[in-house]
Amino acid sequence: MEKLSLKNPKSHDSLFKWLITSFFTDFMEHYFPDLKIGRFSFIDKEFISKYEALKESLRGDIFVAVEAEIDDEIQDIIIHIEHESKKSDMSERVFEYLCYSWMLKKRPVWSIVVYTDKAKWKKDVPNTFWYSFTSTGRKQMHNFEVIKVNKEQSRNLINMHSLMCKLLALIADDREADPEKMIYEILKAAKNMEEILTDDIKLLIWQWIDFYKKIPEKTVEKIKQEVGMSYMATTITEHYQMQGRFEGKKEGLEEGMQKGMQKGIFKTARNMLKDNVPIETVKKYTGLGNEDIDKLNTIK
Repeated sequence: MEKLSLKNPKSHDSLFKWLITSFFTDFMEHYFPDLKIGRFSFIDKEFISKYEALKESLRGDIFVAVEAEIDDEIQDIIIHIEHESKKSDMSERVFEYLCYSWMLKKRPVWSIVVYTDKAKWKKDVPNTFWYSFTSTGRKQMHNFEVIKVNKEQSRNLINMHSLMCKLLALIADDREADPEKMIYEILKAAKNMEEILTDDIKLLIWQWIDFYKKIPEKTVEKIKQEVGMSYMATTITEHYQMQGRFEGKKEGLEEGMQKGMQKGIFKTARNMLKDNVPIETVKKYTGLGNEDIDKLNTIK
């Protein structure tokens, strides 16, 4: 199976970015329930394109840039995704992105840092950055939100209605949770929502489970049969093979499958590279080789 490497924190962060972009409304409602989030759009590509000269500096950073209507006012949100909470002081980097975002749209910017690792906090991580001072010596601070997923209890998340929360349960504090029951609840929820879930979200669910499960693959397959899941693509390749079947009705099954699969895989890989996803992660997701990646790098 094509999946992310557990040894690569950036792969972990890329998967979490996929979760946020797929369930953005659920994400905001869970962590900021008092805010009213209206229409929104992702502006990551516009952000990176605007700062082409900073591309090397931005490479390796995993973030989500969003233009969103918050309490009836259009504002920008930058969500940083960081794996190493023990080693990383994100405050300076967060302020840099604040400046980039403000120059891009000249609108108020809301900064959020999400720590996704399993490390327990012995002390709080910074949530402010000192960027200026006045003649009286008063410091001007940039304040930002900090979310530590591991501070939540898996046993609480898995019982929530939101499918996103159930997925988060696999990376939260699971000391009092049953890993087999969590997989069961996730797959049961996915089954109940099967008719309204896109293929992309179904693929995310399966990649997420495969990445974070703490039970044998055979047990997962048993649960899948128990809840009555229909066939679900488990890799990028399978996903586009399934899409290709529909094109195949018009162009011949085999030719249509191949065309749909190749078109989709290269589009996915190109978008991942534009988002500065590490090349090794792109290869794992798509199954493309070095030669294909080199070609994409020349045209992105």
